[in-house]
Amino acid sequence: MGIAENLPWNREEFEQKLRAKGDRYHIYHPYHVAMNSGKLTQAQIRGWVCNRFYYQLAIPVKDAAVMSNMPDRDHRRLWIQRIIDHDGTQGDEGGIEAWLTLADAVGLDRAEVTSLKHVLPGVRFAVDAYINFARTRPWQEAVCSSLTELFAPEIHKERLANWPQHYPWIDQAGYAYFRKRLSEARRDVDHGLRVTLEHFRTPEQQQRALDILQFKLDVLWTMCDAMMVNYGIGETKVG
Repeated sequence: MGIAENLPWNREEFEQKLRAKGDRYHIYHPYHVAMNSGKLTQAQIRGWVCNRFYYQLAIPVKDAAVMSNMPDRDHRRLWIQRIIDHDGTQGDEGGIEAWLTLADAVGLDRAEVTSLKHVLPGVRFAVDAYINFARTRPWQEAVCSSLTELFAPEIHKERLANWPQHYPWIDQAGYAYFRKRLSEARRDVDHGLRVTLEHFRTPEQQQRALDILQFKLDVLWTMCDAMMVNYGIGETKVG
């Protein structure tokens, strides 16, 4: 092995490697491709919204776990905004409420959604694994796992562009969550990316960061797998 192969990537190269992971983002999963192409049935859209709510609930729990492991006040001051974004405050109910508005918009009963009784085992297992990772790993690794936000604005833009024309039966009020996350995700990326680029410096650490990001991508992909197998795509039952 040559000397150059033992050298770490510089910041620009490392960031490029992280961003290249976007080709495994769940926007390319067959379930999502069908969703954004207008091919899912109403039941399949509702199944996605209902199951994804379990993930939405997990986000502030995950972020609280990350923050509990942060010894630095300056980092906590930045990270706590993520919890507020989803849990909300008086006068601004946040992302979880916005997701319930989406549930209303697609014709779901809120009590059915919040009961979590329709959450698929594969979805529950994947989300719980993500929370457990955030609780048990060093906070810098948990921050790195959040970097799927690098790719999130694109998926929200696609939904905002495609859903109204493909699914006119969905109440327009339901799209507030996607619009809200366009700016929030970009802001969160700035902090998460800075932590990752500064902390993971050696070749081994940088590869670890890529593996962590792949783990989070796998969480999101597995959720889609579970929904595709259970609900099918269009009129086609999978599995």
